[in-house]
Amino acid sequence: MHSPDDVQYAMETTRVLLEPDRRIDTFGDTNFEFLLLSELMDDAGKIRVRTGGVEAMRPRLVKPDGMADIELEGFGEEARERFDRLVAHMRQQGQELAFLNYGFRFKRGDVREELVHDSLVAVRDRVLEEAREVGNPAQVIIEGVDDAWEVSIFKFTLEMIHQSVPINRFDFQRRGLL
Repeated sequence: MHSPDDVQYAMETTRVLLEPDRRIDTFGDTNFEFLLLSELMDDAGKIRVRTGGVEAMRPRLVKPDGMADIELEGFGEEARERFDRLVAHMRQQGQELAFLNYGFRFKRGDVREELVHDSLVAVRDRVLEEAREVGNPAQVIIEGVDDAWEVSIFKFTLEMIHQSVPINRFDFQRRGLL
């Protein structure tokens, strides 16, 4: 288990070096192939290269009718009543209550690791050049922290959601679903 400081450090230092050409599809699942570079903390000149996949499930549109299905785990019945009153009040004010719910599937068992004896700069340059030559639109290259590498993957997924929301929202509006 990572400490809050480990998570914070990983979030601050993780960089997406090469973004995929695509965003999260509005009406279908989207697969991304990641290559994550991380320098071993106690062993300079050794780079761990992890490869694997992340599946973004199609965004789910949650409208006011579905608000009753939102789980308020850990809250009492009073919280449910307050939430329902807030939803009713916002509806009366004419505020839009629909939002997009994103989900990701990350299978840790499908991750492959390789240890490379070289500098981070050299490995970074090499994998970026190879990725540009191949031109895989689903490829993402991330530089992260070795011990908390999963946090680097999560940071990528959060950035992908942030970049996809306007596109997904537009697609839902265009189809009259929002």
